[in-house]
Order: sequence, then structure tokens, then C-alpha cells
Amino acid sequence: MDLPGPIHDFLVVLLGSGLILGSMGVLLFNNSIYSAFSLGLVLVSISLFYILANAQFVAAAQLLIYVGAINVLIIFAVMFMKGSEYSKDFNLWTVGNGVTFLVCTSIFVSLMTTIVDTSWYGIIWTTRSNQILEQDLISNSQQIGIYLSTYFFLPFELISIILLAALIGAIAVARQ
Repeated sequence: MDLPGPIHDFLVVLLGSGLILGSMGVLLFNNSIYSAFSLGLVLVSISLFYILANAQFVAAAQLLIYVGAINVLIIFAVMFMKGSEYSKDFNLWTVGNGVTFLVCTSIFVSLMTTIVDTSWYGIIWTTRSNQILEQDLISNSQQIGIYLSTYFFLPFELISIILLAALIGAIAVARQ
């Protein structure tokens, strides 16, 4: 969005505080329903960040997929679980938790080293797509595809990875 500087900065601070408060709510609430609603606040804040970045299609996809589907699925899964099922025989630390912690830590460290070592300013997306976008003969669906494969490639891929993780989590919850 083309907003004046102070208004844009205010919205970034407001959305950032909503993002931080929502993520703290996900972590700190003892009630799982409240945590799921806090996750909804986080996902809505992220979609509003996409709107500020002029990525309206990605924002709409974020709202429809994550808030409208994944968050509702999480809320239904939490509501169908009995409170006593996951509170009895609760071990604070198991071998599976240790293995998961090691795998997640190694993935995090490898991603951080990749992000730090990559020369982001040297990446040239493409010049051919700019010529294609300037033509008026392309339909809207083709323009969306071109935008997703050029300008919004990284957010689109990150959304797909998060969606994959959410689907794996939903399958794991459904199997239990």
C-alpha cells in the first residue's frame, strides 16, 4: 500500500505488537482453545503484513487457508479431545522429544547459516516476466501465476511449507 511514512510505521508497529501478543498467547495460555484463538490472531496479523507489502493475493490465501481452514481444524481437534487424555501419564521429557529437539535445532542452524551466507542483493529474479506483465493480453490467472513465480516466490514457498507441516500435524492428531 502506498501510505505516508508515519501511518505505515504505525501500522507496522501495531501489527507487530499483535503478532507478538498473539504468539505469546499461543505459548503462555494453559487453555488450548485460547491458544488456538491466539494463533488465529497471529495468522491474521501476518496476512495484514502481506497487505502492507502489496501482496493482496498472498494475504487472501493466508486468510482462506490458514485462518479459515487450518486454524478452524486445530480448534475442532482441540474441542474433540478430552482434557484427561493428554494430561494423564504426562512425562516432561522423553526420548522422542530429545530426538525432535535435535532434528529441529539442526534444521534451524542450517537455515540460519544459509540465510546469513546468501548474498540476497545478488539475486536477480527475472527480466522476462516484467516484459510479460506489461502486456494487456494476459488473463488474470496468468498474471497471478507470474506474480507467484517471480515477486512473491519466497512467501508462497514459505506458506506451502507451513501448510505441509500443518497437514502432517492434522494427520498425526487424527491418527491418535
